[in-house]
Amino acid sequence: MSKDLYGILGVSRTASGDDIRRAYKRKAKENHPDLHPNDAAKAETFKSASSAYEILSDREKRAQYDRGEIDADGNPTGFGQAQGHGGGFGRGGSGFQGDPFEDILSGMFGGGRRRPGPRKGADMRYRVEISFEDAVTGAKREMTMADGRVLNISIPAGIETGQSLRLKSQGKASGGSGPPGDAILEIIVRQNKVWTRDGNDIRMTVPVPLKIAVLGGQVDVETPMGPIALKIPEGSNSGATLRLRGKGVQISGKPGHLYARLEIVIQDPKDPKLRDWARGN
Repeated sequence: MSKDLYGILGVSRTASGDDIRRAYKRKAKENHPDLHPNDAAKAETFKSASSAYEILSDREKRAQYDRGEIDADGNPTGFGQAQGHGGGFGRGGSGFQGDPFEDILSGMFGGGRRRPGPRKGADMRYRVEISFEDAVTGAKREMTMADGRVLNISIPAGIETGQSLRLKSQGKASGGSGPPGDAILEIIVRQNKVWTRDGNDIRMTVPVPLKIAVLGGQVDVETPMGPIALKIPEGSNSGATLRLRGKGVQISGKPGHLYARLEIVIQDPKDPKLRDWARGN
């Protein structure tokens, strides 16, 4: 029995693009191999969901799949889309002369028996780990392919774990006259100890010396875009949050923001002046 791509993602055939994207992200998070390294069943579910999303997220491929022109693996079925109907079984009213299967297909699809075109080469899948910074700002990186070729890869800002990049014609050769397959890069974004992502925004905790919190000043803060001097208002408290506009995920035209949560720290708890101040002396 052929695979049902909609069933794999748990959506209906009338699902919107957003519904399909949300369903895939949910499946990817629930079954990602990095979260379940020794679970073969979840790894297979993740692989199936990725393959389903690869076709259903592409408007043209989804339409071809819905019409039965390609199968669940993206390979041509050999039938193509119907182009009208012929007039019965024969040609020119002469009964079953010639190839009867060609006559039947002519009656069903019009224009005689269709032959599949040159088969495309197989796609190659790679799991690619990138840094949190590259996922936030975008980057260009070199990647060595299975055959030893080195390609320059453009990583778009905003990419997330579970999403894929497709490199056209960088997969296996067809072995015939067909085009090569594609290379599909399954992205894994490394977690960061300092920053966390919240949609297109970034959140972090910034330690602030007590003196600067009381009197105001600046602290050096490392962001995915590089170091900045963060201005701390006079009388700041732990838990206060400062927003740095445009310092989040660098989506073109509408970058996110960076939210810095302040955490007051005492640099030297044994400082006698601090003790006197705390006692009110």
